[in-house]
Amino acid sequence: MDERRKRKRVAETESNSPLDNGESVDDDDDLLSLEKSLTFSDTLVALRMMRAQFPKLDKVSVLPFVLRSQLYSSVKDRTQVDRDLETLKRDGVLRVFKLNTGQDDHAVMFIDDYVKQIDCVLKKKDSSKEGEFAVFDWFKTHVVMSKLEPSISHQELWSLLSSGGKVKDDHISLLINAGVLTRQLIDPGMYWFAIPNIGSILKGLSQGRKELLSFLNRRKYKEMMLAPLEKKRLRFSPLDMRFHLRDLIGSGHLRTVQTPSGLLVRAVKE
Repeated sequence: MDERRKRKRVAETESNSPLDNGESVDDDDDLLSLEKSLTFSDTLVALRMMRAQFPKLDKVSVLPFVLRSQLYSSVKDRTQVDRDLETLKRDGVLRVFKLNTGQDDHAVMFIDDYVKQIDCVLKKKDSSKEGEFAVFDWFKTHVVMSKLEPSISHQELWSLLSSGGKVKDDHISLLINAGVLTRQLIDPGMYWFAIPNIGSILKGLSQGRKELLSFLNRRKYKEMMLAPLEKKRLRFSPLDMRFHLRDLIGSGHLRTVQTPSGLLVRAVKE
């Protein structure tokens, strides 16, 4: 009983304490608190809400994406999440991307946003090479909607692009340099589909995970109330605390416990 009272007192006072010397942030009136919007009725509803809540990034131009782990934290049935993602993928609503931040890390992006992301990259390219950029139209028209899996072989990519025009090695290089494709390290004849401009965000994702887990693991009970925790600002990630909490809860590194004072977030012992 004494321990519960002590934790409640700590929860009431810690909302203004820094996270690794970072700063607390004020409530954002146009966004629901994480505690009030942690769970959703179905996968598509969760995707749309998280897209709307995607953090505003100052230095990187990337349209919203959602991690599969975040969906796992928000929809109770993980098997249903996987089924829904497959259905939405087949219906041309979204794409799923394999990330290099972890074996099971996948990003989900609405197709419309992905196409716009590619177009944003093209606008910054050398306009003197516009003739070479036809490959991006071929890619959007003949590859994006035809190949739904996260990876594609060199032979299949070449074949699909050929539906748009005469393909050259330089065309493939353009796609790689633009960040639309990345070579697989294990098999150079295979490519991962990729989200352009996402590199620095993925670095921040890894660093933010470590920072948040380190913060909780240093606490006496390796836990903190969700309401004050989500107001913290991370020093080493451009993504906000809400993004990281959903991710780490869904991946099983954190778990939530309902208490009379609200949701408690606890680091899972490894």
